[in-house]
Amino acid sequence: EDLVLATVTFAWFARTALFKELGLIRRTPLNPAIFAYILSLILATLLGVFLGSVRPVRGFFYTLKYIEFFVVYFMTVNYVQEERQMQRLLTTAFLTCAISAVMGIAQIPSGERVSAPFEGKWGEPNTFGGYLVFMLALILGQFLSARTLPATLGWLALSGLVTMPLLYTLSRTSWLAAIPMLLTLIVLSPRRLILMIGLGSLVVVGPLAFPKQVVDRYNYTLHDRVDRSDYRIGGSRLDTSTAARLDSWRDGIAGWTKRPLLGYGVTGYTFMDAQFLRVLVETGLVGLAAFLWLMWRLLRVAWTTYQRMRGTWFESLALGYLAGLVGLLVHAIGANTFIIVRIMEPFWFFAGIVTMLPLLHPEKGPERAPSHEPRVEPHGVR
Repeated sequence: EDLVLATVTFAWFARTALFKELGLIRRTPLNPAIFAYILSLILATLLGVFLGSVRPVRGFFYTLKYIEFFVVYFMTVNYVQEERQMQRLLTTAFLTCAISAVMGIAQIPSGERVSAPFEGKWGEPNTFGGYLVFMLALILGQFLSARTLPATLGWLALSGLVTMPLLYTLSRTSWLAAIPMLLTLIVLSPRRLILMIGLGSLVVVGPLAFPKQVVDRYNYTLHDRVDRSDYRIGGSRLDTSTAARLDSWRDGIAGWTKRPLLGYGVTGYTFMDAQFLRVLVETGLVGLAAFLWLMWRLLRVAWTTYQRMRGTWFESLALGYLAGLVGLLVHAIGANTFIIVRIMEPFWFFAGIVTMLPLLHPEKGPERAPSHEPRVEPHGVR
């Protein structure tokens, strides 16, 4: 994926060189937060190289990997000029999701945990689950706003197709992330009753509705009598896998206290499968503040776009993205969600689409925009 993204990036540079009126970086509400986060990554890593915690080549390429996802965002906001372009891109994104789900379902008979296609012998079910949660939010957003019976049934079928491999990833972090994602849709969607009835029916049916592997995974976390740790939730002892993750968090916090401002630099500390803690340890309080500011700006942009697009088809797209973002923020508690290419490529692509919607349809929404409304400049290098 990194090679493909690098190739697309060079093609984008070539296109902007040929068509200079397109500009290189369009001004958007996210730019200041993005550049602040990039600056924190670079400063922390350079300091880590200077202090000996980061190997220069490794730190350089990992920092570049962290930054490359923003290229997807800037390519999207620069490329999309009209609704027809956007529709083609959205169709491709949802079709890719459907194909990935089918390939995930094809892994179920093997008895192993479902992971993303083309991962080799050792997959990453947790990150595939994060991708599926995000895409499921967008699909359910379309389902809740469908105006015709065929469209409703089509989006419902696609949501079922995505839910099946999500369950079989056996990723507890992804299952947990799905809860706030669904709650966001229930709270904000005018057609929340449909989703509430469906979820209520699922709860009533209980274990009969879930595959045996899913029930066993839940029991293993809290109720099995073997492979237990000293960590407890209520009267239940957590499994050793979850306990090991909690131990790594404790170790990370202890390490961060020694370099609180700029951390150890990208790759400067031991591996931790938790996004927020990893940002804190690698870039310190400065990097974490920039990262949280970026997440806040994303939430603001998605919310404002959702408000402005009320009553249109695009309302569902903004709502789905908002719910997906909430789900990924929870997913990031137990995974490196925001540095995983299979999650971040579609995530930043849809961020670009949601950012561009007010510009493509300026006639929608209130006649006088509030002062905090995202501002997107049409063209030019900034």
